Amino acid sequence: MSRAIALRDHRVVPAVAAVALGLLGLVEAWSDPEFRPHFGVLAVASAVIAAGFAVAVRWPVAGAAVVACFYPVSALLGAPGPGGAGLIAALVATAYAGFAASRRTSRLAVVASVGVFIVTAGLYSGLSWDTVFFPAVFVPAWWVGTLVRRERERSRQVIALATELDARREASARAAVVEERARIAREVHDSVAHSVSVMTLQLGGLRRQLDAVLVDHPAERDVMLGLERLGRQSVEELRATVGLLRERGDAVDGAPPPSLARLEDLVADVRATGLPVSLEVRGTLAGLPKALDTAAYRIVQEAMSNVLRHAPGAQVFVRVVNEDNVVRLTVTDDGPGSGHPDDPDTDPATLGGHGLVGMRERVDMLGGSLTVGPVVGGGFEVDVRLPIRREWA
Repeated sequence: MSRAIALRDHRVVPAVAAVALGLLGLVEAWSDPEFRPHFGVLAVASAVIAAGFAVAVRWPVAGAAVVACFYPVSALLGAPGPGGAGLIAALVATAYAGFAASRRTSRLAVVASVGVFIVTAGLYSGLSWDTVFFPAVFVPAWWVGTLVRRERERSRQVIALATELDARREASARAAVVEERARIAREVHDSVAHSVSVMTLQLGGLRRQLDAVLVDHPAERDVMLGLERLGRQSVEELRATVGLLRERGDAVDGAPPPSLARLEDLVADVRATGLPVSLEVRGTLAGLPKALDTAAYRIVQEAMSNVLRHAPGAQVFVRVVNEDNVVRLTVTDDGPGSGHPDDPDTDPATLGGHGLVGMRERVDMLGGSLTVGPVVGGGFEVDVRLPIRREWA
């Protein structure tokens, strides 16, 4: 992974060029008969090229100017030139400055390189077509560097835009899933569960009307009791399914599922807001039915949120008891704030998370009971009882 990062770092270009073009200058000086008598001087010029690229690793514009100085150094020491290796090095350094520095700053590299070449050529060999031609190629080299930089920036912008579009598309897909789950939950609750509930009630009423007749037909009576029991259990399962659909629709991907086993974390988060909360747990909270476990957690969460809104300075007492196949949740505060559902200044729809309606809905799905109201001496209490197993008659 570190190797891949190094290859993507553009500073590797001048680092490699320092070695490659420095050696290329030495090879040219040794292999060219015109340059070989001046090998020592051209070795110094190659060292200037290597040093310029080393500077360009951190300061691209200054590095390009240093690389261009190989020409006056070799001319001052009496060597012919500029050679092909030196000219290539100057072009590469100028192009890299156009890529690595801003457009305005990198122009200084072109001005410096062209100026060094024109002044050096004019002083040592006089102005000629070559004097103008060689420096003129620095401008296209710089322009190529700026084009590469611009394309790289555009590529980054395209990648960022694609990432943002993917995130929005994923968010839209999640929202569509949540909406579809909510729609299914409404349909199941309002249509299927209601119809099955009415059928079960009618069956129960019919059984009671026929009690006198069924006394002499115990087998038929047992069949009717079984059908009634099955209908009530079906209603219970449908309501539990509605609760799971809604919970999954509200859940955040990757977040731990709501559970009474995480009640300590929930209380700790509320304490972090400055609200003093004490927690008492009796009995085991492990192995509870998922629908009950989730609903109980949300009810406690909503009750404490209600205290935060209406009585932020109050002391809160949370008590969770699991015994006799019943989970009892009590959230009591001693604050003077509003929160009573009958209080004219309180909107019941805003009472605790999904509100009082949401609390009652969760409790009803599990066949439990909910009591809310003020307590003697001031404060407010939410008292919930949720049966772990329901027995149908």
